Amino acid sequence: MKFTKATNYALHTMLMLFAASPVKPVGVQQLAESQNVSPTYLSKILTRLVKAGMIESVSGANGGYRLSRKKDDITFLDIIHAIEGTASLFECDFVHGSECLIQDVMKEAEEKMELHLKNTKLADLAQKQPQV
Repeated sequence: MKFTKATNYALHTMLMLFAASPVKPVGVQQLAESQNVSPTYLSKILTRLVKAGMIESVSGANGGYRLSRKKDDITFLDIIHAIEGTASLFECDFVHGSECLIQDVMKEAEEKMELHLKNTKLADLAQKQPQV
C-alpha cells in the first residue's frame, strides 16, 4: 500500500504549521520552498486541508495559512482522509455470495491501521519540531 505524494506534503505542511506562530500565517511560498515543491501544487493540497476545516487561509500581503483547529484535535488520519478520501484501500471484485474471506482480512488490517493513525496526533511530533 502506498499513499500519494500529496499526503506526504500535507503531513509535512501540517507539522510546519503546528510549529508556526498561531497568530502569524505562513505563506504558501515559504511552505513550498521548505519542501522543494511547486507553490501551485501545494496550494491544491492546502485547499483540501482548508475544506476539511484543519487550516484557514488568511488573505492580504501578510496572508498565508494557519491552523484553524486545536493542535490536540488533529490526527494523522484526519490529514490522510482530507487528501486521500475515506474509501477502503481494498475492494474485492469477485462474487462470493454473502462474504469474501479475503475482504474480511483486508478490512480488519485497514481498521487496525486507521485506529493507529487516529490515535497518533501531530501535536506530539510538533513539540520536537524547530520553530518556523
